[in-house]
Amino acid sequence: MGSASVQYPSGINTLLQRNFRALSPSPKLDFFRVSHHIGEESPKINLYPCSTSSSSSKGSVARVGALPDLDDFFWEKDPTPMLDMVEIPMHLKNMSHKELKQLSDEIRSEIIFTLSRTRRPFKSSLAVVELTVAIHHVFHAPVDKILWDVGEQTYAHKILTGRRSLMHTLRQKNGLSGFTSRSESEYDAFGAGHGCNSVSAGLGMAVARDLKGKKDCIVTVISNGTTMAGQVYEAMNNAGYLDSNMVVILNDSRHSLQPKPEEGSKMAINALSSTLSKIQSSKSFRKFREAAKGVTKSIGKGMHELAAKVDEFARGMIGPLGSTLFEELGLYYIGPVDGHNITDLICVLKEVASLDSTGPVLVHVITEEGKGWEDDHKNEMVVKSEAGISSSSSLTSYPKIMTSSLSRTYSDCFVEALVVEAEKDKDIVTVHADMGMDPSLQLFQGKFPERFFDVGMAEQHAVTFSAGLSCGGLKPFCIIPSTFLQRAYDQVVHDVDLQNIPVRFVITSAGLVGSDGPMHCGAFDIAFTSCLPNMIVMAPSDEDELVHMVATAACIDDRPVCFRYPRGAIVGINIPLYNGIPLEIGKGRILAEGKDVALLGYGVMVQNCLKARSLLAYLGIQVTVADARFCKPLDIELVRQLCRHHEFLITVEEGTVGGFGSHVAQFISLDGQLDGRIKWRPIVLPDKYIEHASPKEQMVLAGLTGHHIAATALSLLGRTRDALSLMR
Repeated sequence: MGSASVQYPSGINTLLQRNFRALSPSPKLDFFRVSHHIGEESPKINLYPCSTSSSSSKGSVARVGALPDLDDFFWEKDPTPMLDMVEIPMHLKNMSHKELKQLSDEIRSEIIFTLSRTRRPFKSSLAVVELTVAIHHVFHAPVDKILWDVGEQTYAHKILTGRRSLMHTLRQKNGLSGFTSRSESEYDAFGAGHGCNSVSAGLGMAVARDLKGKKDCIVTVISNGTTMAGQVYEAMNNAGYLDSNMVVILNDSRHSLQPKPEEGSKMAINALSSTLSKIQSSKSFRKFREAAKGVTKSIGKGMHELAAKVDEFARGMIGPLGSTLFEELGLYYIGPVDGHNITDLICVLKEVASLDSTGPVLVHVITEEGKGWEDDHKNEMVVKSEAGISSSSSLTSYPKIMTSSLSRTYSDCFVEALVVEAEKDKDIVTVHADMGMDPSLQLFQGKFPERFFDVGMAEQHAVTFSAGLSCGGLKPFCIIPSTFLQRAYDQVVHDVDLQNIPVRFVITSAGLVGSDGPMHCGAFDIAFTSCLPNMIVMAPSDEDELVHMVATAACIDDRPVCFRYPRGAIVGINIPLYNGIPLEIGKGRILAEGKDVALLGYGVMVQNCLKARSLLAYLGIQVTVADARFCKPLDIELVRQLCRHHEFLITVEEGTVGGFGSHVAQFISLDGQLDGRIKWRPIVLPDKYIEHASPKEQMVLAGLTGHHIAATALSLLGRTRDALSLMR
């Protein structure tokens, strides 16, 4: 296909600036190129550098250990005339179904174009584009309350509610949150990030509405992933009992944790099921059903019960497997509905919205996760090198390029070490609970499929299940991110620690988590695990220590133990250890010795203590750096030694007050160390939630960098001017 291309200087006109405002191109990008492919109704806008250099190999796909720069990407953006007219949901009200379908296609294209370069997952949002458009067309947000369970599904919602121009700032410092946020927009009725909370919150809003005599609608959107959490069913059961009007939309993307080959194809939406869903949602059918219930009640209890059984049987016959579960919980089931048929969605939602005093309704919507991602050849990114060597790949294959060049992570080291231990001990099993499985765990799953259990968003079950495995003679490693372990704290206390059952808790994503912000921040686990009487609490300072702690946990068989590690790349560059050596319980180590200040670090903060030591060495200050290893039991001899030989002691941890530093303070106060010459200062996370930003930016905001630690030491030494100079 031929094309005519014209080069324009950057900033040629407002149209191009608007189309590329989300891209934030590099200063090296000197020109836009607009190409009109012959035979197309409208031009496609291609953006790539018009470089005159051919000698540089920067950005080549073959380069090892680095990704191509933004300058080296080739982008295509389709026009979005319908979306350009939408600023708020009210602008959808007068659109025809055909226009809404076009709008959905443009939103999907916008999401792919804007977010594909951010390296963040967004396939779930592609699945709910038509559903989001239909919801905002039928309901009247923000008067009507729309609640979401999963942040990744809300990107179309954000675009339609006045945040389109900021989508390129998603999960960046001072940018849009990756989740719904009440402080970000009046259209976000409730904050979501951990999943499974929307039905509970929505029911509370519905009851408050009824008590205040209001008439607004409450709509909650849940996913088949969050239905693995027990809170969803607790909320549905209570909603059925209270019988308050609300709409629960189940976005079913038709996948399970561990699909079985014999299950065959997933549920299909055909003309018959579509028609039945419309009949089920119609006002006349609902009124007839309610009238029939009234008649059978007047005849007698036996007749009413018989009619209820017939009704349940009939609806079970026409509905999909499991549909009667929602009826048993007290929700009127409608579905399945094609989640990509805008006409069917609007028809069903309009009927549901028009019903009065009919109690909670569940609309089962079938969607395709990642729709428009694999088959949209128009949105293709080509990685080009300035040397003239080009390699192209679809958006689907781009994550493979990215993954192959990224550094090794703590999760990689943990899983590799766990595999080594599992090969030596057939009793070792893993239980994993999270919203999604870490790719690193596929190594263990592949080698020991019968010893790997992924329970999804069921952290409470994961903990007690692990306790049961331990009672049965196995050695479970229960792998849960720090923020999600909070949901299972009752089980950690009563089902594990109180009974002194040897469960090995692997707390992932500990500390600050960058772009996921406060919603997934692992700030509290040191405090809430170290206060438990029987729990051994430890944290590795680097990947080698992590390997040793895996071996240590595998050897402990008389009490529960936990260790944490952060998200992200490992510290060292040497070949990591795979055969760990069990550590002596409650024993830390000294990494470097000095006479002026002692820095006692916990976990990966030891690395920042070493950086602070280097900074202070230039100023003639000699610093001791110690790695605590254990928060509980605390190495009291190490603490005494540091207090004996130093005038100043600083503890550093990536956790909240009440954690490692508090345990040190408790000991040195009871031991009388504070009665002498020692001056102690704790460095912990500040008493506030740190918003999403890059990991380095968050570390600065938290005051946990090597410079902050060094400045604290200088202040203790009375060298305030040097401390201020260091922080400039």
